[in-house]
Amino acid sequence: MTAPPPPYTPLRSWLFTPGNHPHKVEKVFNVGADALILDLEDAVAIEQKAATRIAVVDAMKLRPERESKGYIRVNSIDTAFCHDDLVEVVGPWLDGIVLPKVESAGQLQTIDWLVSALERNHGMIPGSTDILPIVETGKGLAEIDSIARSDTRIRRLSFGAGDFTNDMGMIWTPEENELYHARSAIALASRAARLEPPVDTVFINLQDGKHLKKSAETALALGYRGKLCIHPSQIQPVNEIFTPSEKEVARARNQVEAFEAAEAKGSASIQVDGYFVDYPIYEKAKRTLALVAAIEAKPQQ
Repeated sequence: MTAPPPPYTPLRSWLFTPGNHPHKVEKVFNVGADALILDLEDAVAIEQKAATRIAVVDAMKLRPERESKGYIRVNSIDTAFCHDDLVEVVGPWLDGIVLPKVESAGQLQTIDWLVSALERNHGMIPGSTDILPIVETGKGLAEIDSIARSDTRIRRLSFGAGDFTNDMGMIWTPEENELYHARSAIALASRAARLEPPVDTVFINLQDGKHLKKSAETALALGYRGKLCIHPSQIQPVNEIFTPSEKEVARARNQVEAFEAAEAKGSASIQVDGYFVDYPIYEKAKRTLALVAAIEAKPQQ
């Protein structure tokens, strides 16, 4: 039997907020996202980046008991800002960094080494700061297997369709059929490397709730278990889609109970409510119940 995917912390919604907008930063800690990302990259003008580093660190320090995980997106490793971003923001006040435009395992290894050194300077355990890479270029996707197997602290990958479609000269349609290959490749590489399920791209049309839902449902079907968001209005529908429904939970519970009873009698292949259940279906049902239990155990906002 193949080993099941590892257990993971449910982080369904990851909300980006410009780090140089004090009013938005103040509000973002209470909007219900599982993880929030204060941005130093695309949302911040070059002349404001240095000052914004200080602002986002201060915001994290002011909220040590926050219920959302706190991340900061730094600038990519090929810019003049990445090193100073990391030196300024890494510390015990931070849950993790988001690293954009990752294109090789070597880049991740370099960042991992630097973050470890910074953690030691702060008296932290090396490896305690999460690193979430965003794969968002053709080169990054071409190197996805080596990125996933980079032998670093990374626990999961994420996909960025905005930069990816721009880099590839693709048309980003509401249906997102053009993203299927990239999403599938990232999900497969994640599983092969025994990483946690990946995090899906943002959806940029804030007025199109129908296709936001479809985008999240497609990602879920491909093995993703969370989605990047760009507005608080996206959090509730994204959280809902990445949370098993009551019907799914009831079905999983029935399957687990019936299968375990049958297994005790020597049978490992049964029907439950019209569904064929063997070991793979049983393991999947157990993961559904574990996921729901982890979501229910999260602090309510």
